[in-house]
Amino acid sequence: MRGATDDVVRAALASSDPLPGTTGFAGELDGTLVRDVLGREPLFIEGALSGGPMPDWSHKPTELADPELFPAGCVRDSEGERTVWTLPDPEPFDDRATATERVRGAVEMSVDSVDTDGLAIAFSGGVDSALLAARLDAPLYVTGFPESHDVEAARSAADLLDRELRVVELTHDAIERAVPEIAAATGRTDAMSVQIALPLYLTAERVAADGFDRLALGQGADELFGGYAKVEKAPDDPRVEADTVRGAQREVIATLPDQLPRDVLALWAAGVEPVTPLLHDRVVSVALRLDDRMLVDGETRKWALRQAALHSLPESIAMRDKKAAQYGSLAARELDRLARQAGYKRRMDDHVTKYIESLL
Repeated sequence: MRGATDDVVRAALASSDPLPGTTGFAGELDGTLVRDVLGREPLFIEGALSGGPMPDWSHKPTELADPELFPAGCVRDSEGERTVWTLPDPEPFDDRATATERVRGAVEMSVDSVDTDGLAIAFSGGVDSALLAARLDAPLYVTGFPESHDVEAARSAADLLDRELRVVELTHDAIERAVPEIAAATGRTDAMSVQIALPLYLTAERVAADGFDRLALGQGADELFGGYAKVEKAPDDPRVEADTVRGAQREVIATLPDQLPRDVLALWAAGVEPVTPLLHDRVVSVALRLDDRMLVDGETRKWALRQAALHSLPESIAMRDKKAAQYGSLAARELDRLARQAGYKRRMDDHVTKYIESLL
């Protein structure tokens, strides 16, 4: 069992508690396969997802001939597969002051409880990773091309926090080398998956080479706290079906069980263990109690998290906007450039994915 003790998982099964105080878990317990409600730990099985004898399983798809991602919130025993946990749908907080204080308490407790032995921090200068940097004594790493937004933002934020920053400079050679390694580790060749994993993987490689075996990440904050434009613009954004911001928040949270294995597997392949305090159950619990204006206030996304962060961070960091890592690092732009240089033009359908597959 990864991510939690057997006793904690047994208690969660007995009580049907989807958020029992962990950062996720997955594995075999008493002859039963389990994966937590948000799929924070990867779990793959061989063959059909239901019926028949207990399948072979692994945390890594590379160890199975025909891996299938096991669904989050489910168990599988000799009687088949069934859902045992679903995300709760609690009533929102009564007021924004209470919401801010509860978010602050959950975030600070989760971050402060992280063991810093062997730890480094993936730092992009945004509010999520800056919360980790402000409260944990661990070195900061940013990855990107020299002119990238992430490198510039990380440098300015590190200066404000009076912290040293280690820059992992992206190059075309590094991208071309890393792409097939990421695809092999994750089992994914689509452009978006590889673009997202690239800066994570190359950061983790450098961290491991420097002697650290754990990497703290601000993962989950955008999904939990309303960090996406499509959440802000609900119900007018066609990328979400919800007719409220809070409904859109739950839609993007539901994508985590498919997204997180990609990142975990890429980091494992690079030689480090991910540490994700903002995905702790206590943080998830308070995030689910935020209403529309606690998530997005006007054009301010992640409003409650930013307000809570003001206790730890300068306002200029707590309130700054930040691009997604694949864009902020310029990894996506330069992977596209490499694809076009190799003859995979934009007029071709999914040209970057075709380029990635050509490297395997």
